[in-house]
Amino acid sequence: MHVTGLRRVMGIVRAMTLKLVVLLPLVCCAAFSQGTTPPPIVRILSTGGPNRPGYADTTVDVIGLTATTGAPQTWWIEMHPSFASIEDHGSSSGYLGNDSRAMIGVLQPGWSYLPEEAVRSLPRARYVRVTVYRIRPGTETDFARVAQYRKVASDKVTAGRADLFYHVVSGDDTGTYIALSPLASMSALDDGAADPPPSAPAEVLAKEAEIEISREHYLFRVEPRLSHVSGDFANGDPHFWRP
Repeated sequence: MHVTGLRRVMGIVRAMTLKLVVLLPLVCCAAFSQGTTPPPIVRILSTGGPNRPGYADTTVDVIGLTATTGAPQTWWIEMHPSFASIEDHGSSSGYLGNDSRAMIGVLQPGWSYLPEEAVRSLPRARYVRVTVYRIRPGTETDFARVAQYRKVASDKVTAGRADLFYHVVSGDDTGTYIALSPLASMSALDDGAADPPPSAPAEVLAKEAEIEISREHYLFRVEPRLSHVSGDFANGDPHFWRP
């Protein structure tokens, strides 16, 4: 891509980013329909020990995950319609040990790639690819532009790589973002569905190097026995969720 063309694209991305910043509070407060709309809020509980949260009385969908890469750990992703919902389910984490931690993330709808497709595929997912980004303070606007570029680049790739992009607003360092990508099977890695998007121009790569402190990639396996999902959610693949 020529420099002039790149500047034009980045200018469009900048305008889109500003609109997203204005609209985000409205999106997060909109009605949330489980199974059809990406959850505007997630709480992620993690532990390296044998303890697990108590979800017997919860009314939100919770997906349990175990790590297949990296250090042994278990995650629970609670899908909430609001912060008030987290308050209502606050006691769920009381069953975890001292080695556990909790994070709250707010959906970044404009940074997610095919978010509706991602949430529709969750009931059939067997794995979830997790990418954790940590960026330098004050570089959020630049990071948004890079995220938008990656989203535009993904449109040119035939293999699907739908994901849900969340900004961690509590429970980790400022500037932490998490991308969740459901995978129907490990074969998605062979098919190229989980490959990185096409190489970005040198200017974009240089910007990434300036703003990112770290980027971590993990692969988790979906565990029905550790999950607590509604009947509507389980109907997406009843033999898996209700064996």
